[in-house]
Amino acid sequence: MKRLLYIITIAIFTVLIQNSCSKDFLEVESADKLYVDEYYNSESRIFEALVAAYDPLQWFDYAWGQYTHIGLVSDVMADDVYVGGADANDCIYLHRMFNYEALPTSVVSDLWTTFYSGVNRSNIVMQYMDNVQGISDDTKALYLAEAKVLRSFYYTWLWKLWGNIPYYETNLTYPYIADQNTADEVYQGIITTLEDAINNGGLPMKAGSGREGRVSLAMAYMLYAEVVMYQNDDSRLNQALKYMEEIIKSGQYDLVSNFAGLWEESGEWSQESIFEINYFSRNAVRSWSSPTTDGGSVYPKFIGIYNLAGSPDYDGGWGFEPVRADAYALYDDNDQRRDGGILNFAKYAEQTGATYQARYQDQGYFLKKYMARKDGNANHSADADLNYNNNFRVYRYAETLLNAAELIARGASGTGTAQSYLDKVRTRAGLNAISPSVENIIKERRLEFLGEGKRYWDLIRSGYAPTYLIPDGLYRTSTWTTSKKYLPIPQSEIDASAGTLTQNNY
Repeated sequence: MKRLLYIITIAIFTVLIQNSCSKDFLEVESADKLYVDEYYNSESRIFEALVAAYDPLQWFDYAWGQYTHIGLVSDVMADDVYVGGADANDCIYLHRMFNYEALPTSVVSDLWTTFYSGVNRSNIVMQYMDNVQGISDDTKALYLAEAKVLRSFYYTWLWKLWGNIPYYETNLTYPYIADQNTADEVYQGIITTLEDAINNGGLPMKAGSGREGRVSLAMAYMLYAEVVMYQNDDSRLNQALKYMEEIIKSGQYDLVSNFAGLWEESGEWSQESIFEINYFSRNAVRSWSSPTTDGGSVYPKFIGIYNLAGSPDYDGGWGFEPVRADAYALYDDNDQRRDGGILNFAKYAEQTGATYQARYQDQGYFLKKYMARKDGNANHSADADLNYNNNFRVYRYAETLLNAAELIARGASGTGTAQSYLDKVRTRAGLNAISPSVENIIKERRLEFLGEGKRYWDLIRSGYAPTYLIPDGLYRTSTWTTSKKYLPIPQSEIDASAGTLTQNNY
């Protein structure tokens, strides 16, 4: 059963500025007008603000004109997929990022807008919480913790993509300009906020039934481990491992036996899921004219197979993000993650008689995990392409196990062993044990999370990026260097900053 996080529309009341040449300034405001500061005065209204802080999660795939799904954006800079589409000019910002040639005027600038929208909305919850009357201390702590974790999540993506960004915990006022922080300063803001939310928020280890999509303690733990490991913060490795082992020992999460089933609608919010971004199709009203309304996702259509015909399982799409043949070849024949997560079209055509038309960079392999399923946008109420119901899996229990294994391999002390945690993931895949070295665990993560937006960040934090992110003899002609770690800041933001933002040396 699909669990929905219904988005509540917030009524924002503003004060009308009166004409200074009239006598209106002598009149008393009518009783039906409220200052914004006065609106958030009840538990129901601050909950509206909290729900609004979740809303930008659904905009990652498309909101302001660019296709910027966070898994796609990450993976096109790695080595498992291509960009695809019609040609190298189709969504040219993605092709430039793929070849490490992004420009301030051609980069995923829409994500900057989306992430800072999330920061802004999260800050509103914290800004007005003290005005709320009649709210219990436990509920207040819970809502604040959710907002803090959400803000940390949005900042984490800004930090990973751009590094040196404005970081603020109180929303800006006119002229809406903030100082630029270093990437290390941003990390400190993220990690200390997470520590506060974890220690003081009363978050449940797992969101209860009907609350799927809300921040949980396990989700906060996973985000904590992600930023600590990406920062290579040795001082917090033991704490990150402690959090991973708390998730493991809680007994509330486990691997599912059927890897392929994870990616079906029936696999959403399974026992393996720690955090997903919810999308739904029934009565979904997301449209091209209003893409930030709630509903489904365009990502399955974006990566779908072009001019697909005769398929009993999948809808066709636009041919982006084809999987590389050499990525498919990495898997052992008996590894259920290979054909459970990747569609080998030649094999599929033999089974079904399906046909398709190849697009740019196509090699006959497609990301089955998120392809558009038949009737995946059933009963939508707006634009079909924007309303597929595939949830995006942000954190899975498999990552908890591999995080724990890697942290131990890196020297952290825990109660379990790296071997046992790694073995669980490989056993589910149908594979024998291997040595739990850091190198082997990074390779295992590649096989487990192909197409889930993990690989690029793993290569950077592990130091392997210069080895793997090199010309491929076909389409990628440039080599990743440390100067490519942070994308160019969108030129529109540089222009609007009144000289406070310095461009990244990309």
